[in-house]
Formats: sequence, structure tokens, C-alpha cells
Amino acid sequence: MQVSDLPAINASLNFVSTVFISAGWYLIRRGHWRRHIACMIAAVTSSTLFLAGYVTYHAQMGGRSNAFTATGVIRYIYFAMLISHVLLAFVTLPLVVLTLVPAFRRRWERHTRIARWTMPIWLYVSVTGVLVYFMLYKWFPPANLALGQ
Repeated sequence: MQVSDLPAINASLNFVSTVFISAGWYLIRRGHWRRHIACMIAAVTSSTLFLAGYVTYHAQMGGRSNAFTATGVIRYIYFAMLISHVLLAFVTLPLVVLTLVPAFRRRWERHTRIARWTMPIWLYVSVTGVLVYFMLYKWFPPANLALGQ
């Protein structure tokens, strides 16, 4: 594995998080709390692995990153999504921790109250992370990536 593989791996981990966050939400709404716990452990694990991969990638790249080269309205859509993704990503980690602590302490009412905010934000960040990857690396790649260099 090379550092250049990390964006695809990170997008995959974001997708896995999306699946488990969604499944966990679905299950708890139907009263399947044990399955909910398993899904949320998987979501936290995949998000933690994503964060490790993201930090590793950007530490290795030393500030160099791919430029988004598309023009027109798609450029505005991309940057609006990217900005909202980054801002909410900063909020997600503390929210997830604040949601987990009451769960570990079996304070279900507090856990539920915080989770109502955490789940949609975490889900949005996971989904937009995958979309940002596709837009930057697959749908509108810079010339050096499009040529396979």
C-alpha cells in the first residue's frame, strides 16, 4: 500500500461508516438496541480508522493536495459541499464522544438527546466525504490523475 491509496481507502471507510450509522439508526428506532450497539461500534471503528488514514495522508503529503479543476456551477457545488463537510467534521468528533460517554454510563435519556444531533451531522459528514472523494478523484480529476501519472 502507498500513501496515494489512502484517499480511496478513506472514502471506503466513510462509506462503511455511512452504512453502519444508518443501520444503527434504523435498528434503534425499532427497539433492537443490541444490534444498534454493534452497528455503532462498527461506525465508530470505521470512522476512527478513517481519521487515522486522513491524518496519515495529509501528514505525508506535507500540505500538497489535489486541486479541484472543474469549472462552472459544479465548482460552486463542490466548494459549498467541501466547506460544509469540513466545518461539520470538526464538530463531529466531539459530538460522537459526547454521545458515547452517556451510553457508557447507561444514561440513556442524555445519550438519546445528544444522539439526535450527532446522528444527522455524522451521517452528513460521512456521505459528503464520499462525494468529495468522487468529485475530486474520479469524476473531475486533475490532469495528472486523469492521465494515470
